[in-house]
Amino acid sequence: MSRLTKSIALSVAIALSHTAGLQVAHAAMITTEAVAAQATDAQLAARRAQVLATLDRADVAQALVDKGVDMDAARARVAALSDAELVNLSDQLDKAPAGASDVLGTIVFIFVLLLITDLLGFTKVFPFTHSLRR
Repeated sequence: MSRLTKSIALSVAIALSHTAGLQVAHAAMITTEAVAAQATDAQLAARRAQVLATLDRADVAQALVDKGVDMDAARARVAALSDAELVNLSDQLDKAPAGASDVLGTIVFIFVLLLITDLLGFTKVFPFTHSLRR
């Protein structure tokens, strides 16, 4: 073989060896529904984090404990809220006035929510309730 043929073969071999590690990319259209669902999921996660952060505040936690609410059960209840319930609770927290009435209103709302779920038989947080589902 001639020197030119060997150098061309070597160049081709080197070029092919560099392309062996490349990955193929596939482009596809993203539907509007997929983008909206992803944005909604992110918003719901932020709202859930906001509600949990409110529960983690010392004054709120103490008030709930004083009313006999187990904080782990309250956190589990917030984690189990449906999307609509979560949005409603988060909106109430956002619209509540600053100060003691804000905390008291939040506490009463969470207490009533836990009480209703106990009465419906979904949880057993309060010992004085009896489930309607038997």
